[in-house]
Amino acid sequence: MAQKKVPAASNSSKEELLHYYREMLLIRRFEEKAGQLYGMGLIGGFCHLYIGQEAVVVGLEAAAKEGDKRITSYRDHGHMLACGMDPKGVMAELTGRSGGYSAGKGGSMHMFSKEKHFYGGHGIVGAQVPLGAGLAFADKYLGNDNVTFAYFGDGAANQGQVYETYNMAELWKLPVIFVIENNQYAMGTSMKRSTKSPSMWERGLAYGIKGEAVDGMDVLAVKAAATKAVAVCRAGDGPYILEMMTYRYRGHSMSDPAKYRSREEVQKMRDEKDAIEHVRELLMQGGLASDEDLKVIDRDIKAIVNESAEFAKESPEPALEALWTNIYA
Repeated sequence: MAQKKVPAASNSSKEELLHYYREMLLIRRFEEKAGQLYGMGLIGGFCHLYIGQEAVVVGLEAAAKEGDKRITSYRDHGHMLACGMDPKGVMAELTGRSGGYSAGKGGSMHMFSKEKHFYGGHGIVGAQVPLGAGLAFADKYLGNDNVTFAYFGDGAANQGQVYETYNMAELWKLPVIFVIENNQYAMGTSMKRSTKSPSMWERGLAYGIKGEAVDGMDVLAVKAAATKAVAVCRAGDGPYILEMMTYRYRGHSMSDPAKYRSREEVQKMRDEKDAIEHVRELLMQGGLASDEDLKVIDRDIKAIVNESAEFAKESPEPALEALWTNIYA
């Protein structure tokens, strides 16, 4: 097994590092619990877990302010938790219960929070990208300095609507940050087998859009890149592309046995690049937290996640007449 790289000293404060640790751990424990509930038959349909990619959304949210918007694909639970949505409401929606964010009718892929400026969860590959540009257009029209984070994966990066959106976003200088969560596999197809481009973000250069590739397994690197991208957009010089080089530990969805890659590959990423372990080591080696301090956080997070699961189980299913409500505006 390869030796772990000792993390470099961090310029982040103790409070910041503990916040990142807690937020990423919440996402991971929540997703592990969602996987359990799926196995028990309490979550139906599709369920795409975010385990391994936690640093991306936590680092980006660290650069956001009130009023900023976010929109993403079907691998969306982590984004909901990172922007402050209640784990109980998210888990209840996953289990199709009336206490969920979409009253039990959206499920894993389709839930929203107007209060937290979270605009979905979208099941159609790449569909959220032009919608994200639309959200950014609204803010530009209103004359505020809000930005929109439009997340999509390496598979969606090959969709034509993405490039139509790039063209329009640059033409109108929209305050949108296109976040490519490049976890190396589009469903089951390796990026190396599906594209000849050496990088995804550089495709934006054809439209005049600035961007960069970022270590998406390092929350501090993500925060630094996000801060830069957000400043560009708030100054009226957007859009911006951030290609987050990340990795998912689980299959594409819960039904995917992930036979297209080796167990050794996944274990190597866990051993050498795990985002949560990286922050844990920064806290421990910097003398900012003890093992017991972090165990307390872990116990707190497990309690929150268990509470969300119990809330979901106890929440009633939607009434039959609710089938006919909220179908059309």
